[in-house]
Amino acid sequence: MEVQAGQEHEARAALRESAPFRDASERLLERIAAVARLVRVEQGARIYGAGEVADDLYIVASGRVEHVFKREVGAREALKRIGPGGVFGWAGLLLGQSARLASATAVEPATLLRIPAEDLVKILESEPVEGAAVMDRFGQMIQRDFTVPTFLAQVRRLSGAPLTEEMSRFSLTMYRISLWVKSPRPYLMMIGFAIFLGTWYLAVEVWRLPRFRDMPGLTVVVKEWLSPNPTYGLSVYTAEYYQHIWVSIWRVTQAFFLATALGVPLGLLMGWSPRFKEYVFPIFEMLRPIPILAWVPLAIVMFIATESAVIFLAFLASFFATALNTMLGVQSIDESYVRAAHCLGAKRWQVFRHVIIPGALPFIFTGLQISIGVCWFSLVAAEMVSGQYGLGYVINTSYVMVRYPTIIIGMATLGIVGYATSALVRIAGDYLMQWRVRELALSEG
Repeated sequence: MEVQAGQEHEARAALRESAPFRDASERLLERIAAVARLVRVEQGARIYGAGEVADDLYIVASGRVEHVFKREVGAREALKRIGPGGVFGWAGLLLGQSARLASATAVEPATLLRIPAEDLVKILESEPVEGAAVMDRFGQMIQRDFTVPTFLAQVRRLSGAPLTEEMSRFSLTMYRISLWVKSPRPYLMMIGFAIFLGTWYLAVEVWRLPRFRDMPGLTVVVKEWLSPNPTYGLSVYTAEYYQHIWVSIWRVTQAFFLATALGVPLGLLMGWSPRFKEYVFPIFEMLRPIPILAWVPLAIVMFIATESAVIFLAFLASFFATALNTMLGVQSIDESYVRAAHCLGAKRWQVFRHVIIPGALPFIFTGLQISIGVCWFSLVAAEMVSGQYGLGYVINTSYVMVRYPTIIIGMATLGIVGYATSALVRIAGDYLMQWRVRELALSEG
């Protein structure tokens, strides 16, 4: 018999015990509990039969239920006993599936939470980030706990205007921004900058500490940087300043994309093929520790054009970081995923494409963030030696000509531009790994 709808507390407790809703927010649980109903069934009572309309799903609050798949479904575990926290009756959430795939019977007196499938989907659609995460957990639960063939265990996508691809990404971005603003991180960041700048000002201009007496002060650097008529000829008002920035960005772009194009495939192959790694990795490890400045003479000999030598030197450190992190990403993948793909009939190249590459992506983008950073400091070293323009050239020339404020301007500009390029790499990673971003956003919340 059906229990009256006022027992939201018991309904929320049942939801919280189930795998798909375990990490859901209280607000989402309240909304789902409001459309759900608690149902008590006697021992031996038939809850539904195979082939009936799959218009709702159930969560076991207490008691036990026997769940039996139809033979034609082909489940490896046709009969399952489901206890408290277990979910069944989820066929209505599968793509193109409106009929029950199994029958369900109470093997002892049980209390069940019955949730209308369409109402649940509408609620999840209105919560793009959490809704998609709940649907993902349903898919994982179905394939893990019920071992239904993959073509059946595809939880349908949430549809409607709130969950177009563009809106989903926008909602996810706004959700993460709101979490960031509500967290102490932005305010701690501002405090950190204030402490750093305050210490610089006090050490140089107020206390005049011995180690800092020849350094330019904060006020001197800011005035020079923002001056329409800079004393040393470089500020935000001079065209030369932006020419140096553009030249450095263009060199880093070429070096970074070349390092990515060569480093990622090499790392994938070293991680995927033990034989290939035996040939290549010893040489790779021998070359990797060599400092960039040690390559300068060879770079000048190999590349007659100065520009090519600078790009080559910036490429080297970036290439090693990218390849190594990619290889570690492949090696971090659980071997059981590869075996499972082979058992399902996947060919070697299909395993590589659908298991190895997606599994290594988090490591690859971590490597790319490291790569863009080392690309910048390698570029600066290269520009100091053989450049004619660029931020490294500015820093080195300013030191030789005793233009200390300009050195700080070049360093600060380098930090800002380097941070921006690293952020672009993170954005690209978030775009290609929406599943990971969604998990991180929910874990932050």
